[in-house]
Amino acid sequence: MVAFCLVALLAPRCASAADAPARESALINRTLAGFPGAERGTLSPVLDERLRRALPGYAFYALRFRQYPVALRPPASLKASNLLVVGKDDSVAVLVDPPALENFFRSTLSPVTTEAQARAAAGAWLRLSEELAQDGFLAFSIPEDSVTVGPEASGGRRVTGKAVVAPHAGDRGAIDATLIFDPRGTLVSVTETRNIKRGIRPICQATRLLDPDPVIRGMAEQDILVMGKAAKPYLDEQRAAAPPELRQAIDRLWQRILAEDH
Repeated sequence: MVAFCLVALLAPRCASAADAPARESALINRTLAGFPGAERGTLSPVLDERLRRALPGYAFYALRFRQYPVALRPPASLKASNLLVVGKDDSVAVLVDPPALENFFRSTLSPVTTEAQARAAAGAWLRLSEELAQDGFLAFSIPEDSVTVGPEASGGRRVTGKAVVAPHAGDRGAIDATLIFDPRGTLVSVTETRNIKRGIRPICQATRLLDPDPVIRGMAEQDILVMGKAAKPYLDEQRAAAPPELRQAIDRLWQRILAEDH
């Protein structure tokens, strides 16, 4: 049986799979045991009130394979960012892209007959779609006023929404989604547009903190400072393999990050 780490998104530590409810842990481990190499990924619960309202009874997890500074290759049928959905019937769905997410919504979403339900459905879609676009450094928000509900000529509803990338370290952009429901409240289609630009990511900056060239050293420091707390897992990994002098440099830089965060 493959064992997985369950962590909060961007958290610097790994917890035991026992941190998840025992039933979900067993089902997830059983499913991912069929994906050789999946144990290299990091498994994180996806918690959001919109998911509970729109899709009650389901538990959601993000399975992500590190992309920086050295990418971890996911198993053949998985991608760098994936979703696992534990169902009420002990099934586990593995979703790797928006089309798979749409199929899941079509098969599980209850009829949407009120504006509140429509808003919850759009919010749930965007929250899960964020995870499929996530590389471990992006921060998203779903502004309340970005979700609008209007009538369709067919008598159904059209819901639009936006998950906005926080403009940090060069990150910017958004995910725009439109969900169409027929007069009975059945989901007819989902249209999504992603326009995400990724900013600074870990490459080899921590290893250059003691570079004899002050320009290179300064650029490495600046990149890490711009990444801020999101760089913590990378810094921890580099620190573990670094000689004492470099460990001290990493520690000093981390303290600067903490100080500038206040």
